[in-house]
Amino acid sequence: MAVFTKLLKEDIENFISEYLIGNLDSFEEIVDGIENSNFKIFCNNQPYILTIFEKRVTEQELPFFINLKNFLNKNNFKCPKAISDKNGKILKRIKNKTAVIISFLEGKSIEEPNPEMCREVGKMVADLHNLTINFDEKRPNSLDLQDWKEIYKKCLNNKSEKFNETMYLLKNELDYLENYWPTNIPCGVIHADLFRDNIFFKDEKISGVIDFYFACYYFYIYDLAIVINDWCFSENGQYFNKENCLIILGEYQKLRELSDIEKKSLNILLRAAAVRILCTRVHDYIFHPPDAVVVKKDPFEYLNILRWHQQNDILNND
Repeated sequence: MAVFTKLLKEDIENFISEYLIGNLDSFEEIVDGIENSNFKIFCNNQPYILTIFEKRVTEQELPFFINLKNFLNKNNFKCPKAISDKNGKILKRIKNKTAVIISFLEGKSIEEPNPEMCREVGKMVADLHNLTINFDEKRPNSLDLQDWKEIYKKCLNNKSEKFNETMYLLKNELDYLENYWPTNIPCGVIHADLFRDNIFFKDEKISGVIDFYFACYYFYIYDLAIVINDWCFSENGQYFNKENCLIILGEYQKLRELSDIEKKSLNILLRAAAVRILCTRVHDYIFHPPDAVVVKKDPFEYLNILRWHQQNDILNND
């Protein structure tokens, strides 16, 4: 989450006047994350989230995300529900941009996952994948290998000195991924962004999952690769927590068994998931809007994670 579009109190009051959620008590900006503008709004003492769509999401794709969240919510998966206005409309306009109000989830994200939390995450990801088998909409991955290559090229033409080594490593890794990209891997609708700041906990139990705006029809194992890279490495990406990793994989497979091809492809998709974040973080660091209220994330964390996977295979190494 982040804030790229500034709102005044009267902007929000005018926007919510078409909803049956009451009057605006107060609001606050949410600065975590890098994609959209987000505000926590309080109406008649009830909290909601107002999201303004800013980057990497087209208006044509928004119904997919909204329908997916509402489908999951209806099937008892803990995620926000999009709120309709008085006329049953969900997607609205504010400041000439598309926006939505969603329900607020109790709990908060965590910084240091423990084994019990990792058990929760493994079960949650499997539950998500099992549920979306029955979701009849599909969306291609809009941040795939070819997209990473385009982001890399854009950064290469505008790079700062501090990223010289990173860009050299990325070029070689992108070539490697393209040459050894796996095929025939089981696919389904995945979240594709299950980082710690997108999973809320309350009393060590998952209370909700947010930010479905990368969700797509893609490799199931890619979802797990993103989780492992974020949940099983230290903050600087230099220490791998094998216990957490094995717990996540073990709990996942209690509900959905990984196929042999998925297990064989895990290492390359761990590397791919690291490349995705490394590319996008370098990009967002270089092209950071000077007036945006947003926390820039460290690209070098994922440089370290990528290097670790280049030298280790978690399913084969002791």
